[in-house]
Amino acid sequence: MRFSSGLILALPALAVAEEQIPLLDKVKGFFNMATAAVSSSIPAMPSAPINAASTKAAASAAAAIQHRITLENWKEVLTVDPTASPPTAQDWLIFATGGNSTCFGLCGNATTAWNTSLPILAAKPNAPKFAYLDCETENILCNSWSIGAPALYYFQIPKPLADQSAPVPTVRYQSLNRTSTTTETFKHLIVDNEIEKVEPYEGVFHPFNGALQKYNLAIPYGYVTWGFAKMPSWMPMIIISFLSRSFMNKRMAGPTPAESRAAAARPAQ
Repeated sequence: MRFSSGLILALPALAVAEEQIPLLDKVKGFFNMATAAVSSSIPAMPSAPINAASTKAAASAAAAIQHRITLENWKEVLTVDPTASPPTAQDWLIFATGGNSTCFGLCGNATTAWNTSLPILAAKPNAPKFAYLDCETENILCNSWSIGAPALYYFQIPKPLADQSAPVPTVRYQSLNRTSTTTETFKHLIVDNEIEKVEPYEGVFHPFNGALQKYNLAIPYGYVTWGFAKMPSWMPMIIISFLSRSFMNKRMAGPTPAESRAAAARPAQ
């Protein structure tokens, strides 16, 4: 990916003025300039090799910043720095994506925008930690959280107090449009802190405090919903037809000899 000459010429001016600009404003300004430069340097219909190289470079840069979330490690990853002094909380931002079976092959646009935005999001003051959840390979975890990719899951995880008690982590869930999500979408949500305005989620699928987690039903629920998703569309109709036929045949056949004898042995009312 090549940046336009306009951005290169603008760098000296940024260096002169940087002492007078607050850090957050510099991050926002750099985000806008980088986004404009990237947009202007990519043709309206780029060739496949250029697009593939750009996507690979962005994914490589993003991989160095974010943690990969799996069914086995998510509770160990989504924690607070043990050296931090309570009361404090660790912010985690998880990007959930998918593939052909979980996203109908339409998550590529949002994933590219996320990977391109991530290095600049990480430059934000007090930036959250970043994680990546692939629902194509971690479909049990995504189903247990009831995630529809692409989406953002924003966690604020408090550190336990001296008595080892801790408030419930605050979670906010924001779904993303599969076709219109851009780098500006993530700038608006993260750099501009719009995600803080999303109503915290407190339902049964809360990853830490939901009813499914409390009663150890989240993982079984994930397997059940995954099994239904893998089931061919004609299979439920066959099962329903088989059960209804069995029920009707039993009703039409009348009572069995044992049932008839039991009925005859009962005293008359």
